[in-house]
Amino acid sequence: MDFDREIYLDHAAATPLDARVREAMDPFLADQFFNPSSPYAPAWETRHAFEAARADLAHAIGAKPAEVIVTAGATESVNLAFTVVGEKAHVVTTSIEHSAVLACAQAYAHTLVPVNHHGLVDPEAVRAAITPETRLVSIGLANNEIGTVQPLRAISEVVQQLRQQRLMECNTTPLYLHSDASQCAGQLDVNVSTLGVDMLTLNAAKIYGPKQVGLLWVARGVQLQPLVLGGGQERGLRSGTENVAGTIGFAHALQIAVEGRKEEAARLADLRKGLQRQLLAAFPEAVVSGHKKHHLPGLLHISFPGLDAERLVYLLENEGVYVATGAACAANKATRSHVLEAIGLPPEVADGSLRLTLGRLSTEENTARAVEIITRVVRTEYERVGS
Repeated sequence: MDFDREIYLDHAAATPLDARVREAMDPFLADQFFNPSSPYAPAWETRHAFEAARADLAHAIGAKPAEVIVTAGATESVNLAFTVVGEKAHVVTTSIEHSAVLACAQAYAHTLVPVNHHGLVDPEAVRAAITPETRLVSIGLANNEIGTVQPLRAISEVVQQLRQQRLMECNTTPLYLHSDASQCAGQLDVNVSTLGVDMLTLNAAKIYGPKQVGLLWVARGVQLQPLVLGGGQERGLRSGTENVAGTIGFAHALQIAVEGRKEEAARLADLRKGLQRQLLAAFPEAVVSGHKKHHLPGLLHISFPGLDAERLVYLLENEGVYVATGAACAANKATRSHVLEAIGLPPEVADGSLRLTLGRLSTEENTARAVEIITRVVRTEYERVGS
């Protein structure tokens, strides 16, 4: 990518590997290649580095090292979290979750809690959806498509109240709260105590770390079942030789993200507000989705009614601007977004939707250029379809 000519507005799909992260990983991709389970001294040094990275991951989210399970990305983390459900149990989630969560929920009896037109879920609606057989509530901290941030702490309080009620009724069925916070670590607080969750999913690839590395934080007492059998690594829950370089890179990326979160979130919010203001000034008919107050700082979901978003993506790519129509995992399925359907966006509006996500590659200069290019392309498209 030619960063002088091209403008990347899809940080929610993938982020470039931070140079500091790459530097931390390099020794473990070459000289320190040893299997951390081997019995000799160099391998023990590798094991020590791996466990130190686990401790750094835990510290960054306010947890203990023994509570962190390293996974091969967020999808595996979500799947592992769902192993608490067991047979003949019930799951509660929302209608706008990531496809990984929805696919896992569909394997069990489940209830999809609706959201309002801002994409916000009501904690009392979650309460109403929980039955005596519910074992897991899984609600993402922030939606990856429209950016709405959920009231997770309030939902946690609901779950805790229902746990107490079960004890009083002699119902021994456990009730856990899981959250996929993959989009959040660089922009929101992901301290597990503050959020009040029992399990938390994070993804290195969303915070300028390596791809195919993630974690599941699991509170003490939560009983999971193995996903991958073999040598017994990661407490026997996902066997296989540890990804030492990836884990060390993840730890560095998360530390950098957490330490710079407030400043970066404020910077991205300013850029997004300017981007939104200028596009709405040029196209008053455009529709911005997501909650105005409870929102990821760097995400703008904007719809141009009557236009074809896939065509806009193609035309903008020809101009050197990279945007998305929604979640990257659904971009090539030619189906209307389940998130936009859930918030009640009319088809003629939803079909013209773009997701613009800012990040470390975004500057005032290239964001201003993006506004000029997007405005020109969209205006030309309106002229074409109106002719």
